Amino acid sequence: MRCKNCKEIFEVKRFNQKYCLNPECQTKEAMANLKKIKEKEQKDWTKRKREIKKGMETVQELMKITQVTFNKFIRLRDKGLPCISCLNDKPKKVNAGHYYSSGGHKNLTFNEDNCHLQCEYCNTFLHGNLIMYRDTLLKRIGSERLQQLDNTAHETRKYSREELRELNEYYKQKLKEL
Repeated sequence: MRCKNCKEIFEVKRFNQKYCLNPECQTKEAMANLKKIKEKEQKDWTKRKREIKKGMETVQELMKITQVTFNKFIRLRDKGLPCISCLNDKPKKVNAGHYYSSGGHKNLTFNEDNCHLQCEYCNTFLHGNLIMYRDTLLKRIGSERLQQLDNTAHETRKYSREELRELNEYYKQKLKEL
């Protein structure tokens, strides 16, 4: 076999030997092994750090992550439907608009009856265009479900980290199914 460093032919004395017994080549082998060990340690540390960070996520961070996943699901679920407020068939930009705002009604943030496709104009500039939203919402989900939504709107709710992680995984799965 030929040495990786000096290219001299040598007799292999141990398994997986790539360098001859020349001290200069042995130093090269040691440096190559050290480099491999450092790379493995770096990969292990990166993996551990990712796990540590995941365990240290705050409820607010998890809310944001879950909200993004939920909003993607709503936009995909209602794709092809008009804006729930102005009934515009082809809005330029669409949002996942909440009837009861997610800022004031945390218990309804991830309620599918409370969130529908809404154009950017109605959601942002008209603050949800709630009068028109309610009329269309009544037609879409019916009076019984709307009444149930109204009844649960003023309840308080705090999500735990585990609940938010489960919700995020649930909506990721639903996104894949759509």
